[in-house]
Amino acid sequence: MVSTGSSGPPGRVTPGGRHGAPRGRWDLAPGDAESVLALARRALFVMAAVLAVIWILQIANWADHYRLTLDYGIRPRDAGSLPYVFTAPFLHFSWAHIEGNSGPLFIFGFLAAYRGIKKFIGVTIIVVLTSGLTAWLAEPVNTVGAGASGVVFGYFGYIMVRGFFDRHVIDMVIGAIMALCFAYQFTVLLPKAGIGWQAHIGGLAGGVAAGWIFRDRRPKPDAATGTAGLNFPGTQPGTPRRPGDTGSAP
Repeated sequence: MVSTGSSGPPGRVTPGGRHGAPRGRWDLAPGDAESVLALARRALFVMAAVLAVIWILQIANWADHYRLTLDYGIRPRDAGSLPYVFTAPFLHFSWAHIEGNSGPLFIFGFLAAYRGIKKFIGVTIIVVLTSGLTAWLAEPVNTVGAGASGVVFGYFGYIMVRGFFDRHVIDMVIGAIMALCFAYQFTVLLPKAGIGWQAHIGGLAGGVAAGWIFRDRRPKPDAATGTAGLNFPGTQPGTPRRPGDTGSAP
């Protein structure tokens, strides 16, 4: 064992100088409560803004007899429509279509964003690309694909696996609850006429991949001493012990 030469309690030191409990591999959450609440508020505003944009576009789209969807939706295997993988999630085919997507989009988007907006933007780019490209490659020709459901499934997949990849108990619980509450969503992953199930599968796979790509990477303990950043006289490799030195004791 390592003797620190101090009678203070072990663990991490907070900015105020107080010792906290040492962090284990399966922390409840990173950061203090104030920062988590601040990130949650920011995530709430971001998702409210996203939904506002989608609904404003829906009003304009409806007024123009859904011309925007037909012009800027995904047309499978049409190279000219490849850029529209970024516009298709904002467009829908009917009021029922947008109403069905808005609730899950807000819930899953908020839960995906409350750990940080920068990470959320990265996750969003990945699931938009994977869902859109899967639709472009696999959906039938002479069709048009649009809607936020592929992104919804991407956030869903990300939330389900994030807790395991980040090793955060709270996120694991959230993922399990969401999986149980929205298990019926998996039924639209099966082939069905009129439903872009290919985009759903692509989005789900992208969300799982994003969970791995954007996982928290924690510093590894010092391999030489077995501790993170604690070095004492005589414990460093190649440092001779002198009589009277304090250091490791059997």
